[in-house]
Amino acid sequence: MSKGKLAKFADMASYPHVFEYPYSAVDNVPFEMKGKWNGSFFGNDRPIVLELGCGRGEYTVGLGKLFPDKNFIGVDIKGARMWSGATESMQAGMKNVAFLRTNIEIIDRFFAENEVSEIWLTFSDPQMKKATKRLTSTYFMERYRKFLKPDGIIHLKTDSNFMFTYTRYMIEENHLPVDVMTEDLYHSGMADEILSIKTYYEQQWLDRGLNIKYIKFHLPKEGELHEPDVEIELDEYRSYNRSKRSGLQTSK
Repeated sequence: MSKGKLAKFADMASYPHVFEYPYSAVDNVPFEMKGKWNGSFFGNDRPIVLELGCGRGEYTVGLGKLFPDKNFIGVDIKGARMWSGATESMQAGMKNVAFLRTNIEIIDRFFAENEVSEIWLTFSDPQMKKATKRLTSTYFMERYRKFLKPDGIIHLKTDSNFMFTYTRYMIEENHLPVDVMTEDLYHSGMADEILSIKTYYEQQWLDRGLNIKYIKFHLPKEGELHEPDVEIELDEYRSYNRSKRSGLQTSK
């Protein structure tokens, strides 16, 4: 029998590798691990990789198993979902995995300059109505710059044509270096054991016959970031009560 939400939250509160800081807790409270993740928690100097919007933590745990020489932190506000990955990693005795329950809008409060090497965005909500909520918008990329290493790496894996296209325009507008870009990951020959880790939501989209898209790009620290002044068709298969086209204007 699966646990209820209250039981999961109780478990999470007792897990030594889970840090919970919702808005109300962090407004005026400094985060003690900021700048100290390697030394105070992981106990090594290995690269730190974040999964933002980690959901059940499939990628955080999967990557942690594949790369014991790196440290992984899954970030999400949904504690009941995160419980799955947090529990699996604890039961497996994984020392290179942690979870942070907080709002991604304030992600820069939890990591110091140059503390993070890579970011994974796995099936993020495309936020088709409001650009500032998209995890590859200038709003978020400016925050990532505060803690990513110089020329840090961002991975986007998505079912959303809107999110993929928006991010592609962002990359082109700001001349960001791209390593990989494909609109059909599983028919591209690129789907190695890293990219083939499947989240709960990814499997749902695959079952519906949707192509999975992937971009790996770099985010240099220098240069002002600009939003692309274009329009993109919305994803019709998503149940959003919005118009068929959406502008991409935003502000920082």
